[in-house]
Amino acid sequence: MRNMAGGPTVSGGLPARQIVQLRQQLRECAEGYGGEVTARVRAARLGETYLRLDAGGRHELLRLIALEFGPDPGAVERAHGAYQTAIGTPAQWDAEATLRAALRSARIRILTHFNALPQGVKFLVDLRKDLLGFLERDPELAALDRELEARLTAWFDVGFLELVRITWNSPALLLEKLIRYEAVHEIRSWADLKNRLDSDRRCYAFFHPRMPMEPLIFVEVALTNRLADNVQSLLDENAPVFDARRADTAIFYSISNTQAGLRGISFGNFLLKRVIDDLKRDFPRLKTFATLSPLPQLAEWLKRNPDRLAAINLELAELQSGAWLDDKLLCRRLRDPLQQLAARYLLEAKQNHQGVLPFDPVSRFHLGNGAGVERINWLADTSAKGFQQSFGLMVNYLYDPEEIENNVESYSHDGRIAASASMRRLARS
Repeated sequence: MRNMAGGPTVSGGLPARQIVQLRQQLRECAEGYGGEVTARVRAARLGETYLRLDAGGRHELLRLIALEFGPDPGAVERAHGAYQTAIGTPAQWDAEATLRAALRSARIRILTHFNALPQGVKFLVDLRKDLLGFLERDPELAALDRELEARLTAWFDVGFLELVRITWNSPALLLEKLIRYEAVHEIRSWADLKNRLDSDRRCYAFFHPRMPMEPLIFVEVALTNRLADNVQSLLDENAPVFDARRADTAIFYSISNTQAGLRGISFGNFLLKRVIDDLKRDFPRLKTFATLSPLPQLAEWLKRNPDRLAAINLELAELQSGAWLDDKLLCRRLRDPLQQLAARYLLEAKQNHQGVLPFDPVSRFHLGNGAGVERINWLADTSAKGFQQSFGLMVNYLYDPEEIENNVESYSHDGRIAASASMRRLARS
């Protein structure tokens, strides 16, 4: 299914005649008359219609699906009454089946038709990206989003996904997508990408069989003999290639989700566990698995809690500028208090006053996958972005294969954050 080049674009605020036509197309898809070929033709036609619309028109079409193709309230009420009456009798199970059928939404029947098209799964992922954007200002789309997310969660179950190692010899189209999708440390050139795929590096991605050239999530790994503490050194294209056979440490330095339409569907924990197993098989000497991660919301947290800066004697904007880097005395003075702030941020800052989840999204990801907070790294990212978000600080999260499951249990049940003794001392100091 392709966008129709040169075709007219229909704008938002659709005319009544257009809405009538769209409603008819949706009814035909929901009722599903005819065989499989007919259903595919209808889905393809509806998809082409959707792609012709601009943002306003797509919003209106999604509102039609959300508001006019839900379960029939009368049928649900009757089926629920029959079920309540049948509880405890032999008719209970038939009544339950009838109730389930009444609750089944025509919305999802419409969307499921796209699954049969060659590019249908990707179309639905992109459609949900649109839907999430509209949902921010139109909460009436929430029911449609819940149903679509549930269906995508089933289709993208990790059991259906394939772990693939990406190398310099992978198709050029795929390598171009790595450059485009990299979300943590920008890939600046083909030489930069080649360096990240060299013999002392690894890149793994999850793929869905219906989206063979679209990585869903990928992780970049450096094979080293120490816990990395500086991302510029790690990405230096002129640094000598390390002998991977001597490596005892694997550093996950970039993890990128690529499909905005799959938000809320987690692959990261499965990806990292599979990658660790793959690396241990190929490199038996590996003993340490850790990240070199940003603290993307540290500056935002301090902006919301300006009293935390009292001991620093610098304005937030001054810290973010990085201009103090050239003043060696000021650098030394800032080192301890900034690292202490970062430690408290990682171990104490929460999303809200009632919550137990950490404020930092990268921390939530790694802690939820079983890692522990191991070490703060001073001036580990001296790029403009590194100063803007965390004053050059980065953190190592440690994945101890023997502790991952225990850490996941403790974090998910009571919000306990696994951390090294040195991190806890730093947060208390």
